[in-house]
Amino acid sequence: MQSFTTLTSTFIPVPFNDVDTDQIIPAEYLKVTSKDGLVEGLFQRWRYRPDGTPDPAFPLNQPEYQGAQILLAGDNFGCGSSREHAPWALQGWGFKAIISTSFADIFRNNALKNGLLPVAVDAETHEQLLEMSTESPQLQLTIDLATQMVTLPGGRTTTFPIDHFSKTCLLEGLDQLGYLLKQAERIAEYEQAMGK
Repeated sequence: MQSFTTLTSTFIPVPFNDVDTDQIIPAEYLKVTSKDGLVEGLFQRWRYRPDGTPDPAFPLNQPEYQGAQILLAGDNFGCGSSREHAPWALQGWGFKAIISTSFADIFRNNALKNGLLPVAVDAETHEQLLEMSTESPQLQLTIDLATQMVTLPGGRTTTFPIDHFSKTCLLEGLDQLGYLLKQAERIAEYEQAMGK
């Protein structure tokens, strides 16, 4: 897993509320055991018309948003069933962070375990970012994980919450198993001290 320290990027608005994991990646894409090809299913029902051609009205298909590494989502993003394929598909597109006013717990945990940073901001900040993203798609913002701070275009800042364990894992580029393996020497010392 790659470490996450700071990210400066443009951002794509997909501001619908209550986007569930089936809308992020439909169930027919869950048959695979690797991450390859999942990006094709990302927001599949919105990105493509019934004839299979890209829908030019959907933000991910619009040229001005290409290359953005931050998704600006609506409230309660990632609700519905648990599927790691959702953060995998988002990462396949190139997203490294998602900003919303709130995330479903299971999605947030799956995202963090896979190196995708969910950033919860207040409603006023979210509304300001939505306005900016439609008026000036090339504006960038910066997310600093160490300070848990988002710097908006224009310089205004806001903080976001994250638990200490997830923050440590992201900063060091470790998944949960990697974190445990890093503690192997201390674990061995403890076991020896306990007579095991």
